[in-house]
Amino acid sequence: MLSCAAPRAPAGGVGGDASLITCPGIADIWTLAFDRVPKNQNKRCGRGAGAASRRARGRPASLGPHMMAAAGARGGGLSGLLPAQTSLEYALLDAVAQQEKDDLVYQYLQKVDGWEQDLAVPEFADGLEWLNTEKPISLYKDLCGKVVILDFFSYCCINCIHLLPDLHELEHLYSDEDGLLIVGVHSAKFPNEKVLDNITSAVLRYNITHPVVNDAEASLWQELEVSCWPTLVILGPRGNMLFSLIGEGHKDKLFLYTSIALKYYKDRGQIRDNKIGIKLYKDSLPPSPLLFPGKVTVDQATNRLVVADTGHHRILVIWKNGQIQYSIGGPNPGRRDGLFSEASFNSPQGVAVMDNIIYVADTENHLIRKIDLEAEKVSTVAGVGVQGTDKEGGAKGEEQPISSPWDVVFGTSGSEVQRNNILWIAMAGIHQIWALLLDSGKLPKKNELKKGTCLPFAGSGNEENRNNAYPHKAGFAQPSGLSLASEDPWNCLFVADSESSTVRTVSLKDGAVKPLIGGERDPMNLFAFGDVDGAGIDVKLQHPLGVAWDKKRNLLYVADSYNHKIKVVDPKTKSCTTLAGTGNTNNVASSSFTESTFNEPGGLCVGENGQLLYVADTNNHQIKVMDLETKTVSVLPVFKSENAVVDGPLLLEKPKTAPRLPKSAPAVKLPPVSVCPGQTLQFRLRLEFPSGAKLTEGAPSCWFLSADGNEWLLQGQAPSGDIESISDQPTISLRIPDRCGSPDVVLSVSVFLYYCSADSSACMMKGVLFRQPLQVADTQAGHRAPVELRHVF
Repeated sequence: MLSCAAPRAPAGGVGGDASLITCPGIADIWTLAFDRVPKNQNKRCGRGAGAASRRARGRPASLGPHMMAAAGARGGGLSGLLPAQTSLEYALLDAVAQQEKDDLVYQYLQKVDGWEQDLAVPEFADGLEWLNTEKPISLYKDLCGKVVILDFFSYCCINCIHLLPDLHELEHLYSDEDGLLIVGVHSAKFPNEKVLDNITSAVLRYNITHPVVNDAEASLWQELEVSCWPTLVILGPRGNMLFSLIGEGHKDKLFLYTSIALKYYKDRGQIRDNKIGIKLYKDSLPPSPLLFPGKVTVDQATNRLVVADTGHHRILVIWKNGQIQYSIGGPNPGRRDGLFSEASFNSPQGVAVMDNIIYVADTENHLIRKIDLEAEKVSTVAGVGVQGTDKEGGAKGEEQPISSPWDVVFGTSGSEVQRNNILWIAMAGIHQIWALLLDSGKLPKKNELKKGTCLPFAGSGNEENRNNAYPHKAGFAQPSGLSLASEDPWNCLFVADSESSTVRTVSLKDGAVKPLIGGERDPMNLFAFGDVDGAGIDVKLQHPLGVAWDKKRNLLYVADSYNHKIKVVDPKTKSCTTLAGTGNTNNVASSSFTESTFNEPGGLCVGENGQLLYVADTNNHQIKVMDLETKTVSVLPVFKSENAVVDGPLLLEKPKTAPRLPKSAPAVKLPPVSVCPGQTLQFRLRLEFPSGAKLTEGAPSCWFLSADGNEWLLQGQAPSGDIESISDQPTISLRIPDRCGSPDVVLSVSVFLYYCSADSSACMMKGVLFRQPLQVADTQAGHRAPVELRHVF
């Protein structure tokens, strides 16, 4: 999970320097770094007297709006923080109470803030390209007086994607007016990632709403001596470095360091509440039936297509003329099972369909979902809804945590009669190939497995390009596409291994992992990429995301995503040639293969008995249709029918506005309740009505939550809901956030009811307000019975 790579200057015309860094645990990183840095070096930057430190002499007396990095700056890289932050990390390991942790971080900031010279970050260079801002941002003008988090990321990096929900939550908790701003510093690994349009597409795909700067040449990365994706650097209001966090999985520390930094500098009057000019690119998007479609597959029995409409967070079932039969989920992300009208997904990718059943890799929910087209229901068959780190597996699907599944395909367990009893899963988040048993069966070298078992089949979990006859000693690097060739002599899974820029095979007989095309012999070099046709290891790809087996021709098609091409491979000779795509991203349709263009195609499948190749042209928001016989490319016209709803663009639903309570509405004050961070509190409505009364049909009886002055309490929660029945009144759940803004808060539950008397001679609107004081303490609370909200009308 902490596999990280450092960008170096490319070696020659293809690929780059082999320089993958596999990060150990964070405590080990600090320990190693602390051992390397002399203890008297806490006043020196990591590079010694570098250019930045030579410029810097003395701190200015006041915090002025035009203060530059050179003034009072020690300069240099992150290593200058290591001795002090190492001591803090060890002290936090021994701290138990939250107040103790807060105090330790506060004392650390007093020490770092009292250094004779700041560890300063250089100003953003002139001419850099910016997204989500009205104009380029100056660190020492616009962000003076802010706590700033620099997120060094690459949009292809699964670890960086895993970090985004934490940053989203932090942005909901603290705004720029509270003194916090996050800035994404995009530092490319692949040449394709240096292009602003491609970064823009990624910003839209992942709903990044903070400013992003395209540091295409990694100049700031090099200045600060960053070594891993992702790396977070937390800055104080003078542009002074305070903390760094390497890799993913540090949510608690991120929230702790940020909240105490804001408090520390607010106590000193150094935080400014000015707004930063944010202008979201997504607000200018026109409506589109598809938004960043990630994968496509075909139902061979009916010739219907199933499309993962990833940006709209939904699954579409489409007739071959482009008419939508079913639209399931969307337009906003969510995680809900049930009927098609209520189900929701979060950036789904891989899809597999057979016998009116669709399996979905619900990527950002870390789930495998099952869609039953006959029952029109969605259920969860694997995953628990949060990112897992387990690389051993073996639990029942619904109890087994998984991590960023990216593709799925039906298959068998090798020696079995072909009955599609296994769902193979490309588990991109932990760099493995997994199996979900759809029926009881065996995997090579394993005992009989029960139906529903979910476990890894190949890959150690280390991010590598390592081939091995023993499947659990092999290594993948973000496997993102799967296709099955069950017939002899192939009998294998083809894997598009995106971060190693290779296509590999996994034997269904013994699990052996072998190279097919791309990469190089050094398993640690994930920089052997390019755009070169040829054979075997001489082939160079750039972040391929999809593969599709053509059983009719014994050929494999590859979505060479960052080269914007479709390539074809003969697995017998390992030869690879470009089939379609010029490498340009201009959207040219209805053309020959040689003139056609794609933009980061993410998935593909073979249909119509081998005549057609369907391509999810992700950044063009289209499904392209390649006729393999006439060698022409067209666009599938996706349109709605009378029985299917096509959602619009990325327009978020407006939150419901609470009605005004009648003046006669009573206010019920409840006794205080003690809670702890992370605890879920439940409230049961127990409202009594006159005999025979019934709710008014069509009138919006509902409840709303509010916490005036403490809106942090409700971030990420469901703030309202409907009341549909007098006899079956709802239970309201509230999860206390892990980081709380105040130890004392009052939660208000407003209830609005429209009901009629038994004879319907009179209908009325009534309301009641419940005020629930909450006392937040660090001590672990035991099980608490639901709070009953009682009132008699």
